[in-house]
Amino acid sequence: MIISTLTFFIIFAVIGAILYGQRLIKTEKSDAVFGNPERAKGGIHWVIVGSSFLLFMWLYYSWDIAKAFYPKSANEICQVAKVRESMLSLKYLFPIDERQHKSTAIIKRESDNIDNYITDITNNSNLNQKDKDIYINILNKTKLSIPALTNENYLEFETKSKIDELTLRVKNLTTAFPSDEYPPALSADEEQKRLEALSKQLGWGATGMEVPPLPETKLGLKYHRAAEEMRLISDEFFEIRNHNPQYKALINDIKSDIRQYIDQLNDEQELERTLIKEIGKLNQRIEFASIFPPSTLVEFEQAIRDFDKTQKKEQGSISTKDALLFPGGTIVNSGPTCAEDGPGRWLPKPSDTFRIFGDMLKPSVGFKFVPMLWYEMMGVNRIVGFILPDWIADVLPGKYPIHTSEGKVEPNFKSRVLDLVTGNFEAFKIPVPVGHIWDSFLRVFLGLVFGIILGVPLGIFMGLNRFAKGFFDPLVELYRPVPPLAWAPLVITVFGIDNVGKIFLLFMVSLSIMIISARAGASGTQLSKIHAAHSLGASRWQILREVIFPNSLPEILTGIRVAVGMCWGTLVAAEFLAGTTGIGFVENVARKYMQYEVIWITIFVMGMLGLLFDITIRKIIDKTIPWRGKG
Repeated sequence: MIISTLTFFIIFAVIGAILYGQRLIKTEKSDAVFGNPERAKGGIHWVIVGSSFLLFMWLYYSWDIAKAFYPKSANEICQVAKVRESMLSLKYLFPIDERQHKSTAIIKRESDNIDNYITDITNNSNLNQKDKDIYINILNKTKLSIPALTNENYLEFETKSKIDELTLRVKNLTTAFPSDEYPPALSADEEQKRLEALSKQLGWGATGMEVPPLPETKLGLKYHRAAEEMRLISDEFFEIRNHNPQYKALINDIKSDIRQYIDQLNDEQELERTLIKEIGKLNQRIEFASIFPPSTLVEFEQAIRDFDKTQKKEQGSISTKDALLFPGGTIVNSGPTCAEDGPGRWLPKPSDTFRIFGDMLKPSVGFKFVPMLWYEMMGVNRIVGFILPDWIADVLPGKYPIHTSEGKVEPNFKSRVLDLVTGNFEAFKIPVPVGHIWDSFLRVFLGLVFGIILGVPLGIFMGLNRFAKGFFDPLVELYRPVPPLAWAPLVITVFGIDNVGKIFLLFMVSLSIMIISARAGASGTQLSKIHAAHSLGASRWQILREVIFPNSLPEILTGIRVAVGMCWGTLVAAEFLAGTTGIGFVENVARKYMQYEVIWITIFVMGMLGLLFDITIRKIIDKTIPWRGKG
């Protein structure tokens, strides 16, 4: 109900937003050169169009729309898939799904193998002539066994009768299948058992990707029953062996020759033993293959074709739903189960994804016993101890207190400062954020901040000073092209798998970007502006603060936007390699266990956090450099 309502809402929102946008364009001013001067501002209505379209495509390609409007469609396609699966082996016998008859292909392949064996044995210098004669004699007998299988005069009456019986059963199924009376009604006890099994069957998507296999509709029951009959026919057919007396005599003679030859071989004759075993395997392939005279299976083939055509014709709305609502894939049957095949495998349904995400957001659930985003009460002493360095107490004059003969320690000023910087004091508690999302956010934020603090001044210095540019430029350009993942093993090895290593890696990523951005901004400042400020009596510091830095801000802020994206990509890779918390860690675990919903959740979270960063930067740009792009 929710998905169907959401689908209609999305359609109306897209249509309404487009109509509103077109109406708004007609009311706005325009000129001959630039057209609409407000074109770059976008608008919330176009955001609605883009977002709604994206969500609609997700609903469509994940089959959530099919699940919402036709919840029984997957079950019906499952039953059709059962019929398709039951006929698969039979259809491979004939040029239906293949180019030629299977018997023809087997004969051609094995005849070529026999000829190749004869040629190789004849030209093998490691074999004596006696062994060669034995091999070639067995191979010639093998070649003679094939006509014994394909000769209509040798075909036994019982074999022909069994094939005719199966052909008749397929014809009867083809005739009965379109009828409303098919399948025949079950007995009262059987029907009661079927209904009880249906009542226990979970719905589509309730168990991940699983599709309920038991038929739930009348049409589904028809295909289910037909699949059972076709499976029995298929099993009985492949039990048939065209082993007529002529072929039996030949194959028994061949087996006897092989046994006698193996018995007289010694342990050192490894080549001879290998060759005779390969010849034996060749005979086994022919023996157990479904090889029949060319005309024997003509009626059976036609019966299979007729039933295949009939069942496809009777699908009706099932085939339409499959074509329209299951893009890029369908429901397939494998043994007793049916499963989604195609986009459903890697593109989970939004309904399932949001449900799992909602569960993961619960502090009591989270992921691997860690909440996704929550808070915990932390004493201010721990925060102070984390922020303040211990050496503050060490540099103070005096010594730390020594215990007295009574076994007491009297604190002094130096020890009290040490207690302060190490967090060894009682304090009130405040809520602080925790969880996978917060850990990743904090790592990106700190890495970016450190990169800005060091990179921006260095970049501006390089943009203004020739020596600085000449000295630092080779160093920056040396490590900048190296992919962050190449640094990751070294950084994590040196700094460990905790936050320090990951933050330092993100710092390295953002540093080069900020240096280049700030350098470009500083070096691109117009000299006329600098000269004008200097002529008005501005000092070097004032020129730097009031002219150069403001002119560098557009490039710096653009560099921050670029650095945010690079940091996110690097962070996920770093958390992949080593980590016990973070979005990358969650995705890595989900990948190992093929939890596609969780993988998409991590992608969504990373996208939203990246968007949050980007929106923040945009707001900063609008507030700090309102002149950007205006001359």
